Amino acid sequence: MPPRRTLLSLLALTGCSPTGVANLLTPAGGVSVQADIRYGPLPRQSLDLYSPEGLADTAPLLVFLYGGGWVSGSREDYAFVARPLARLGVMVAVPDYRLYPQVRFPDFVEDAALALRVLAARESQRPLVVMGHSAGGFIAASLAVDPRWGVRDMVRGFIGLAGPYDFGAEEASPPDIFAGTPRIAAAPASVDLRGAASMLLLHGAADRTVGPYHSRILAARAVAAGVPVRHREFPGMGHVGIIAAFAGPVRGLGLAQGNVLDEVASFLRGLPPLA
Repeated sequence: MPPRRTLLSLLALTGCSPTGVANLLTPAGGVSVQADIRYGPLPRQSLDLYSPEGLADTAPLLVFLYGGGWVSGSREDYAFVARPLARLGVMVAVPDYRLYPQVRFPDFVEDAALALRVLAARESQRPLVVMGHSAGGFIAASLAVDPRWGVRDMVRGFIGLAGPYDFGAEEASPPDIFAGTPRIAAAPASVDLRGAASMLLLHGAADRTVGPYHSRILAARAVAAGVPVRHREFPGMGHVGIIAAFAGPVRGLGLAQGNVLDEVASFLRGLPPLA
């Protein structure tokens, strides 16, 4: 049976969501998990922490912020991303954050900033990297480049996967997520990017949900400001494909359209240690 049909058959047989199947088939060995660590007093202010065997005391701490249009998502759905990342020799945190309609912008950005502050205090010897996909990429970029959230100076690296970095509020669904703020930018024009963390910007060239131009524009701004940046687009890859590329079954069946995990591994290896 062709690989793609094999994966579709697994979905049908298990009755699981795609993330559920990805989690089920992603090997758990060699990585331990501390679940439901509180970073704040509210119900969704919790995170899961993944640590590989033999984790070095000064290895990076990577905070992964999932997507979902600021209206959906749960940290439990992203073990298939966190485990392969942890096997790169880093500690990985996956926090939840509050969602619309419970909250609107900027509350979910402030939740993520609080999680970073708590993690930075807990793991002060580790370089801190923020990574996000889609809506989570917007949040991660905001933390990494915009000083108003109070954590920019803590961030040593930013990895963006198909993030919407500058858009009109009417492009969100529903627009009320960003009520009263017509133009949304992770890096507003007023923000000086000089001195921001180094960046890895990855995007699917066939992304019809968040156009690849989002990463191109942010990459150009980073270059102009002297910020180290690697920008890569993957031919034929769509919006979901760039996060699905982390899943064990997708990589194992040869369905991944780009070496997304390899790009992340290379970026992490290039991070300078804390002084």
